[in-house]
Amino acid sequence: MSGLFGGTTAAASNAATATQGSITNDIPINNPPEDSIQDLSWSPQSNHLSVASWDNKVRIYEINGEGQSAGKALIDLGAPALSTCWSKDGTKVFAAGANKQVSMLDLGSGSTTPQVVAAHDAPIKCVESITVNNSPMIVTGSWDKTIKYWDLRQQTPAASVQCKERVYAMDTRDQLLVVATADRWVEIFNLNQPSQPYKQIQSPLKWQTRTISCFADATGFAIGSIEGRCAIQYVEEKDASSNFSFKCHRQNAPNTRDQSNVYSVNSISFHPVHGTFSTAGSDGTFHFWDKDAKHRLKGYPEVGGSISCTDFSHDGNIFAYAVSYDWHQGYSGNNPQYPNKVMLHPVIGDECKPRPNSKKR
Repeated sequence: MSGLFGGTTAAASNAATATQGSITNDIPINNPPEDSIQDLSWSPQSNHLSVASWDNKVRIYEINGEGQSAGKALIDLGAPALSTCWSKDGTKVFAAGANKQVSMLDLGSGSTTPQVVAAHDAPIKCVESITVNNSPMIVTGSWDKTIKYWDLRQQTPAASVQCKERVYAMDTRDQLLVVATADRWVEIFNLNQPSQPYKQIQSPLKWQTRTISCFADATGFAIGSIEGRCAIQYVEEKDASSNFSFKCHRQNAPNTRDQSNVYSVNSISFHPVHGTFSTAGSDGTFHFWDKDAKHRLKGYPEVGGSISCTDFSHDGNIFAYAVSYDWHQGYSGNNPQYPNKVMLHPVIGDECKPRPNSKKR
């Protein structure tokens, strides 16, 4: 896409090698959150971005074709905001957090007053928009070890499902819902039968789950752990031969030959058009991958701080990533000078395109 964010395809190509990408044209959003950024979500219909932060707020920004941002709305939960998502039609923004509730702001109505639409007995870690039996709904995952389905026309949940442990991460695509909990459990749901898991498995990774993300074609998911690994996992047994895991977000330790510093994989996002995906981590880097070719497409330089969360815009032309402290070194690793910003990376040329000979799934 020529001219995106003022750069050109040729300029981007000149600034990067075959596998080394450039962040030269990346632009920060204006007036970012004031504390650690927990979640990002693009509208599925337009270039509007919601950002959830530990400063208790979910902010909604409008992004123009030059990458310039303007704040449009705000939801204040009164407690850390842990998750945000949009309705399928892009008119409503949802904010979930440590106040054990989900608030909805109806942008389509012009209202500035959020409405509480869901509640749990413990902080809500995840909220996602879904469609069940052609009805728009949301699903929430909590540290109270349940997920709940909510029809926004009702005050009580349409269904509640007991999970094996506290919900740490969740994602959905089409009729696939994947829920990652403590103790490395993954619960897989078919939204045609949402009240019971289709499958329950333990993560193929040996360490605590940090993030989970559905493939663009909803045939499986990618999962990332605190131990610098990512696994590609298909739902059906007939595809199990295509499952694999790989190391990422590791750096050679100084003055050693065979030791690595290992960093958490904080976020995985799938490109909505090409089906390729990104990983981002505590090492402050992000990478684009082709799972079918088992190949890294691009790696990017360190951005100056941990990357806590990421998301592709609805058309795949913008990759948003949050640079903020993710607490991987505990309290002692934080300081007032630590960056806290959301960056917009223009996806240019073949950065996210699969290798020409990779199989399509």
